[in-house]
Amino acid sequence: MEKTSNDRIVRIAITGPESTGKTTLAKELAKEYHTVWVPEYAREYLDNLGRDYVYADLEKIARGQLNSEYKLMSKANKFLFTDTDLIVIKIWSIYKYGICSDFVLNEIQNNPYDLYLLTYPDLEWEYDPLRELPSEELRKEVYDMYVKELESYGFRYEIVRGVGEARFNNAKRIIEKYFG
Repeated sequence: MEKTSNDRIVRIAITGPESTGKTTLAKELAKEYHTVWVPEYAREYLDNLGRDYVYADLEKIARGQLNSEYKLMSKANKFLFTDTDLIVIKIWSIYKYGICSDFVLNEIQNNPYDLYLLTYPDLEWEYDPLRELPSEELRKEVYDMYVKELESYGFRYEIVRGVGEARFNNAKRIIEKYFG
């Protein structure tokens, strides 16, 4: 998946609870760095499902997310930003079903990103038919699960806070800190 050391693509996952600005941040960062971003595959999958999702759908979503990323990797310019990652799927799977597939667990462990931008739940929750956590307390509880997961793997991550342009500027500052 990686290119030669001179043109290696830096993979940055934008992760965190629902309604914390992941999509907006991925789009803005891709525009700023003249590259592509990977949309959240779960949206496409669930929009076309025609029924409520079940546990088995989560692995299909994970595979679709990775396939989308692989397809866009060749179009990336220095950075590839992903609007979500498999930690999102792991946390949701455990939160909702109490289990997570071995495929998802193995992919997280064996295919880490260069940096995870963890979006703090300091944005107002916005309704979306695919969202399930309208309460600030629940979003904070799930956010704490992200911190625990990222730390348990030892992945390099930074927390992105702020609203609007401040949030974008914080993310950009973090990227510049690590990748100049």
